[in-house]
Amino acid sequence: MLNQGVFDLWLLLVIAISLGLSAFFATGETSLTAVSRARMTALERQGNQAARLVNRLLASRERLIGAMLIGNNVVNIGASALTTTIFVALFGDAGVLYATATMSVLVVVFAEVLPKTIAVAKPDRTALLLARPVAITVALLGPILTAIEAFIRGLLRLFGVRIEENQPILSATEELRGTVDLLEEEGAVVKDEADMFGGLLDLSELEVSDVMVHRTYMHSVNIELPAPDILQEVLASNNTRLPIWRDSPENIVGILHAKDVLRALAAAHGDPAKLDFARIATEPWFVPDTTSLADQLKAFRSRKAHVALVVDEYGEVMGLVTLEDILEEIVGDISDEHDVQVHGVRPQPNGSIVVEGSVPIRDVNRAMDWRLPDEDATTVAGLVIHEAQTIPDAGQAFTFHGYRFEVLRKHRNRITQLRVTPLGREPGRSQAAE
Repeated sequence: MLNQGVFDLWLLLVIAISLGLSAFFATGETSLTAVSRARMTALERQGNQAARLVNRLLASRERLIGAMLIGNNVVNIGASALTTTIFVALFGDAGVLYATATMSVLVVVFAEVLPKTIAVAKPDRTALLLARPVAITVALLGPILTAIEAFIRGLLRLFGVRIEENQPILSATEELRGTVDLLEEEGAVVKDEADMFGGLLDLSELEVSDVMVHRTYMHSVNIELPAPDILQEVLASNNTRLPIWRDSPENIVGILHAKDVLRALAAAHGDPAKLDFARIATEPWFVPDTTSLADQLKAFRSRKAHVALVVDEYGEVMGLVTLEDILEEIVGDISDEHDVQVHGVRPQPNGSIVVEGSVPIRDVNRAMDWRLPDEDATTVAGLVIHEAQTIPDAGQAFTFHGYRFEVLRKHRNRITQLRVTPLGREPGRSQAAE
């Protein structure tokens, strides 16, 4: 009888240890998956060995989670089996029900909810505290986990599913973007800051053709005009740098800088007839339309230039891109005392907007906090033409992506003005012409 009592005490001790291990596995998994990677990286650079260990564990996130799950399930199943043995010996067949109820309460409260709550409340501190024992656990369970992973990969391969080791679900850019969106929703980041961070992430995805000034709106000067007329064009322009062309507007032969013109005018004692604008102008810089904004920004910095001409695959001039155009993708619209305040977006009392067709979709999204797609078109007019698969006439209206687009004005083959109205429903892919 004494031996049976001692045996039961040992079983209770093993059950208590199992519940403690289950709490450890739950705490380790939760804290390490909720930990701040940025803070751990900063601590590692300061020489914190625990942070270094946390980053090593997070580098193999799937292996970490797998080891924690294996350990958690083994100790929970073992504790439940031992508890059932004790209760069956005490209460007979009814002991199975008593054991199930008892272990459910103990596991849920003390091995799941309580430790995970602590881990979520202080994930960084908890992760640093448990980093070494978790690393030892992952190392001990490594062979078992490797065998299980090999079996699962082989099983999935039978169904045509292939999963690479440590394959991430989201790219680093998508993870950052998702984090910023979440912080904005929680109020930790204001909209302007979120837009700036989003614009910075978009630099590698956008091309210069997405932000350039199209050649139809580009202010350029004919070099063959009389010198006084060219000077008047330069002085009257709102831009400090003007492309100059010969024979046709597409044949750009140089870039005039207003300061260079004024210096030359001063050297000529104020006589514009003595100015040789071909010599004053600098050599034009041509860049492909497929250049990413991130690469173009680096090129602007390396060349110490502020303007470049965008050409297509045939070498034809498509437009002009400036350093300011790229910076505006990050910080928003930059205006100075010489800018003409024509934004082309006029909000209406009913929640709609009247917008010029040439306004970029990204500008509309930022101004109105909308989600119009900009993958297939750069401007609002381009989006309507892309979705409608035709050039609509004035008065026609289309519904797609949760918005109603009504063409107000059209000049030849160009849509010059539209009214866009949100429909107050989730954006969809359906399209209907009215």
